[in-house]
Amino acid sequence: MHARIKEHLTSVLMRLQDAGELPSGDLPTIDVILAKQPEHGDFATNIAFKLAPLARRSPAQIGERLVAAIGDGDGLFSSVEFARPGFINFRIATAHWFSVLGEIAARGAQFGTSDAGAGQRVLLEFVSANPTGPLHVGHGRGAVVGDVLGNLMQAAGYHVEREYYVNDVGNQIRLLARSLYFRYAQLLGREIELPENHYQGEYVIEIAQRFREAHGDGQLDVDADALPPLFRAFIVDDILADIRDDLGRFGIGFDRWYQEHELYDSKWVERVLDKLRTEGLLYDEDGKMKYRVSQFDPNEADRVVIRDNGVPTYFASDIAYHDEKFARGFDTLINIWGADHHGYIGRVRAALTGLGHDASKLEILLVQFVNLVRGAEQVSMSTRSGQFVTLREVVDEVGADATRYFFLMRKMDAQMDFDLELAKKRSLENPVFYAQYGHARLCTMLKRGAEGGHQPAAFNSELAGLLTLPEELDIVKRLWRFSDVIAQCAAARETHPLVFYISELIKVFHGYFTRYKHTEKVISEDAAKTAARLHLCVALRTVLANGLALLGVSAPEWMEPPAETEEE
Repeated sequence: MHARIKEHLTSVLMRLQDAGELPSGDLPTIDVILAKQPEHGDFATNIAFKLAPLARRSPAQIGERLVAAIGDGDGLFSSVEFARPGFINFRIATAHWFSVLGEIAARGAQFGTSDAGAGQRVLLEFVSANPTGPLHVGHGRGAVVGDVLGNLMQAAGYHVEREYYVNDVGNQIRLLARSLYFRYAQLLGREIELPENHYQGEYVIEIAQRFREAHGDGQLDVDADALPPLFRAFIVDDILADIRDDLGRFGIGFDRWYQEHELYDSKWVERVLDKLRTEGLLYDEDGKMKYRVSQFDPNEADRVVIRDNGVPTYFASDIAYHDEKFARGFDTLINIWGADHHGYIGRVRAALTGLGHDASKLEILLVQFVNLVRGAEQVSMSTRSGQFVTLREVVDEVGADATRYFFLMRKMDAQMDFDLELAKKRSLENPVFYAQYGHARLCTMLKRGAEGGHQPAAFNSELAGLLTLPEELDIVKRLWRFSDVIAQCAAARETHPLVFYISELIKVFHGYFTRYKHTEKVISEDAAKTAARLHLCVALRTVLANGLALLGVSAPEWMEPPAETEEE
């Protein structure tokens, strides 16, 4: 609808230019927004404000002339009004609103998709948890946000590639391999303590047991400070397999798992550091090589890229990794990081600027932490891991659908409380049950209609004349917004507005059904009106199914009605 209004306005402005009523040249961008208050209409534009200085006339003079020139937009508008100080408000003709039902029927599962992204190539990196232990609930939130953002951007016409970056080089991995060695030694009866700065979780003991099963008892007599690659490779591969399994059960996959050691094997880190030396961006300080971050960002301190023992830091490989990303020719790079990485943003952007890249092409989205609660009680640490609640534990308890939906209910940069008991309730109080039950209720109504010999009407111009209840028009207007919601989510790199949209759409439908179940029933003795209302139900079901699919949440066709509802 935004596009239709813009197209008509553009035509009107060009006619006024040809008539000499507006100056020639490029026209200002036409912004069309949803009206904030229903009494102001459906949509509004501030184009009169933008044209006033160019035409050397007041916004009121421009606005009133535009209203006269716009007319009814070839039947698109039921009214066009000027509102001081300079807005033009539009009310869309009812017949045009209802035409969306025909579009939904024609496009089905593709309804809501668009080419708003114009095929821009986007590399979306998310999760990227170090392979040092199981995924916890914080990783889970980032995983769902990344997965759904990828879905939304693809639906909006972007070409998205998903990537998981595996930090499998460095001191953390060395400590991880040593932790495996010590646990392995303990299993073989050696009286040896696991150092405090090593990985203490029970999962390391479980991996040590699998290591022993795979390699026997003959790997003990080695130097713990210079372990053979076998220990590192085994525990990294084992944890990565666990991570892949967790994400797979959660419905999340990647186009590529990019492992840090690839940057060293290909000499990319070496080449990047050589380039920085050539550009004079590295300097020696007490035997350490530092990158001149402050040259590009005065708010950042210079950072070590090579330690005094000659070993590159994580920052060095991160610079190389992002340089390699740019080399792949993407239009936009999006990283989804935990909120604790906020202080890392400036130095990475500065590094890219120093390498000659347009750092504005790198977008970093931060995901806040998750607090697990049961009602009013804070959830204690996991008894299994001894350190944190794993993602697998949460999914096993409440299910993948509820876990995904709850993670998406708040802005990604806002902290959230995840109520495990609420997520399990089979009640309309539970947001995911509320959404899924709406879809199931629609399926049930359509099934009952078919059993009674009623079929949804094919869309035609008479349909709008049969759907006269204000709630019916409200539902249709909301269905129109679906494509815009997806495109806006993709452009703003947000996921929660789609959850809000689905929740509001379901709320309006449940209210409509409940209010009229004894008067204007969906299935009644009026065959024509029943067919029209069933057509509306088909459209609602399609949009809800499409929206839930983008969230990675199932859309069941039948659910046991909760106690607080009455079925028709």
